[in-house]
Amino acid sequence: MIRNILLPTIFLLLTYGFWLSPDFKEISAGVAIFLFGMLALEEGFKAFTGGTLERLLRRTTNQLWKSISFGVVTTTLMQSSSLVSVITISFLSAELITLAAGIGIIFGANLGTTTGAWLVAGFGLKVKLSAYAMPMLVFGVTLIFQKSRSLKGVGYILAGMGFLFLGIHYMKEGFEAFKQTLDLAEYAIPGYAGLFIFALIGIMATVIMQSSHATLVLVLTALAAQQITYDNALALAIGSNVGTTITAILGAMSSNVQGKRLAGAHLIFNMTTGIIAIVIIQQLILLVDLLSNGLGIAADNYTLKLAIFHTLFNLLGIIIMVPFITRLVSFLERIIATPAAEIATPRYLYAASAEIPDAAIEAVRKETARLYNQAVDIITHGLSLQREILLSEQPLEEVVTESDTIKTQEIDHLYNKYIKAIYGAIIEFISHAQNSVDKEQVEEFSTLRQAGHNIVEAIKGIKHLQKNLSIYMASDNPHIRHEYNNIRIQIAHVLRELEILQNGADEAGTILSLDQLKMEISERDVISTGVLDSLIRKNHISAQMATSLMNDSAYCQNICRNLIHLGETLFAASDPDEKEAERSVALNEAEIKEVLNNYSEEKN
Repeated sequence: MIRNILLPTIFLLLTYGFWLSPDFKEISAGVAIFLFGMLALEEGFKAFTGGTLERLLRRTTNQLWKSISFGVVTTTLMQSSSLVSVITISFLSAELITLAAGIGIIFGANLGTTTGAWLVAGFGLKVKLSAYAMPMLVFGVTLIFQKSRSLKGVGYILAGMGFLFLGIHYMKEGFEAFKQTLDLAEYAIPGYAGLFIFALIGIMATVIMQSSHATLVLVLTALAAQQITYDNALALAIGSNVGTTITAILGAMSSNVQGKRLAGAHLIFNMTTGIIAIVIIQQLILLVDLLSNGLGIAADNYTLKLAIFHTLFNLLGIIIMVPFITRLVSFLERIIATPAAEIATPRYLYAASAEIPDAAIEAVRKETARLYNQAVDIITHGLSLQREILLSEQPLEEVVTESDTIKTQEIDHLYNKYIKAIYGAIIEFISHAQNSVDKEQVEEFSTLRQAGHNIVEAIKGIKHLQKNLSIYMASDNPHIRHEYNNIRIQIAHVLRELEILQNGADEAGTILSLDQLKMEISERDVISTGVLDSLIRKNHISAQMATSLMNDSAYCQNICRNLIHLGETLFAASDPDEKEAERSVALNEAEIKEVLNNYSEEKN
């Protein structure tokens, strides 16, 4: 509703501004070009987030000071705190980093944005940037049209920098010319009233432009043209810091719980920093003057002094807030609790993660593993067994014999409640995520999608199997009961082995143990082993029983194969080289049949 009102209002104000002064068009065009440059720059850096940035993030978030440093360095390099925030939320959603680490990165990103003010104040306002912008745009746009993802990325970065420089140039020229029509400095408001009013203007400008960096550059160019006073520029800088949290909150509305918590931390940090900066602004101004003298900055060089002020109050905010991060995490987890849902919904899938390849793969892997755990509960219930027996040392034969009464479970209801929504979300997420990944990552998504399909097929198999289980486990015929117990044992055996692999620390033997499991399941097939023929010949079971057993044995084999195949995907080695080595030694169906045939011939 607010956005529907806000956009027409902005258009009306811009139209009025264009009518009021032709120079206002130049300023507005400069802002628009600058914002477009930021979008291009973000797009360029996304091309290089296929592994390097993600691995760096994992290694640099195990301690708080490392998290803060990561935020400072990456924001300084990319000049985009929003892209750093997207990456942070992506990894936080996939639970690759903790909320405390995510908060540390956001703190650091706030400090990292101050480097942009230093670059603009120290270099951008003193040099004719349009001379540098044109070659960057020419080379950048040429590279964008190349097929290579890396070259496209470099092209977007060059074009982005070119548009940034061009935007700053037009803003600077516009404010210089605008002074001949209207001197905004005449509307300066002294004292705390001016601080709060201009801080509010800074908040509104940042919300409209969706970029605190753009607001700060606009303030610097206006200050250089003496269109605003130094005191009011300081208030605008404070407002831009607070305003950027509004955009984060709007973005977090559609995110998961962790994204909302991070947005909450961002708001608390920037609001606290802004209030402190306004309360002690006179002391900060004195400190800025002292530092300026020490650095040899002229007393009337207000643009550089604004850059110092921006750095100081962000650094002060970090120093004040860091000791309270643990309490902040506890507070956010208590205030923004995980909602209880009647239908299971995705926990790790988040729209921003789809833009970051490694985060997207890890999010899908974790969500699929969660889907598997939900499915295990349904499968064990369908077999009238307890999940706990999978990790017990009690022989499965004893467990199955003790629980020989089959309780009919509503598999469809359980599937709709715990599986359907998550599985659908995984498929949809993969469809969006694989649009911007390389060939190897597409294959990874494909195997994870297949693992999800294996889970669904295993549940469908249990649904088909359950009907005859409930009939024949209550039969007076001991032979048919024995065979159906064997079916339960086979499936439970596979689940137990997968449970061990999932919880075990040794990944090296994963594929070999699953190959062994494949052969064991094939060896127990009632048709290929001749057990079914023997039961029929000896009149131990009726023709109807034989038909049911033959069909249900096939369901059992399919359930076991689906479970083993998903195990190969979910519980294989995490290292890419080890994973490839495991896949190269894994036996396929034809090789397993050949091994079994050779074994049978030797036995005979």
